[in-house]
Amino acid sequence: MRLMSQDLSAIRQQIDKTDIEIQQLLDKRARLAKQVAQAKFAEEENPVFYRPERESQVLKNVIARNKDGSLEDDTLTLLFREIMSACLALQKKLRVGCLGPEGTYSQAATFKQFGHGVDCTLLPTIPDVFKEVEAGNLQYGLVPVENSTEGGINQTLDCFATMQLQICGEVELPIHHLLLSNAEQLSDIKIVYSHQQSLGQCRKWLETHLPHIETRAVESNAEAARLAVQNPESAAIAGKIAATMYDLRKLEENIEDKPNNTTRWAVISQQTVPPTGQDKTSLLLLPTHVDKAGALFELLQPLSNNGINMTRIESHPAKIEKWQYMFFIDIEGHHQEALVSQTIDAIKSHALVKLLGSYPKAIL
Repeated sequence: MRLMSQDLSAIRQQIDKTDIEIQQLLDKRARLAKQVAQAKFAEEENPVFYRPERESQVLKNVIARNKDGSLEDDTLTLLFREIMSACLALQKKLRVGCLGPEGTYSQAATFKQFGHGVDCTLLPTIPDVFKEVEAGNLQYGLVPVENSTEGGINQTLDCFATMQLQICGEVELPIHHLLLSNAEQLSDIKIVYSHQQSLGQCRKWLETHLPHIETRAVESNAEAARLAVQNPESAAIAGKIAATMYDLRKLEENIEDKPNNTTRWAVISQQTVPPTGQDKTSLLLLPTHVDKAGALFELLQPLSNNGINMTRIESHPAKIEKWQYMFFIDIEGHHQEALVSQTIDAIKSHALVKLLGSYPKAIL
């Protein structure tokens, strides 16, 4: 036991020494970040500090170096995102908007993408996020695009059709829902609040365990948690952050119908992003020959002809004429790449095309 105690003491001394080295290296990185800011201000009048393509490459390098590491890739990328976030804040603190109030999944996605060094502005609706970024009051916004269980987010798709902003990044977040309440047991609950998407993601669970209660859709899961605090006979479907923030009892955990339930957010801004080699391009297509047989086939045929992989397609009412639809598609590649550019030009023969943005693929 004495030998073990001596070994433990020696290991702790090594840990203390390593901590000092880590802190010194962090300080060095911070000083280099300040030098980057000085160099940019010397060269540009209004420099852009957040570079999604640069951040993507840094994280790819982190993962590539971690072949025999003791930490998991997602742990290391989380650490490096926070380091980059803190250093970026020394250059210029980013203003990022997302759907509020406190405790939403959108807020969690914002911190996953940007780290905690940003000024996170919580807004009441998804259209408000678009408006604040378009007005220049916020530099970036995070808006939910689609869920792996329930599909596209209609409010976001409507905004993409009308707003003149670019997608410059994406982030995916596994969604695990909890049933939160001040009630003692399920039988005490008479109403469940949640966002419409979350209600859909938990539809089977609700039908099985709470078949006769009222469900009411609200603007966000955090708002649902706030309402559940006020009504002891109600519950909210929300996440762990909301449970802690609103001090609600976790009656049930992981009530989503699909265990791999995931939501994808788009980072929106007025900023375009150069190619990284591992990119996606999002397009909005409004077919010009809707009454022609095979119109959708013709619309997408250039993708097949040029070997461009389509990772997503979603139809959405165009709201121009009755039964007229537009299509949101994601393809692999960057619009500045020759083959992708040629493909988009070919699609323009069959549809009005709006480029929503090219951006690095989500990393973990």
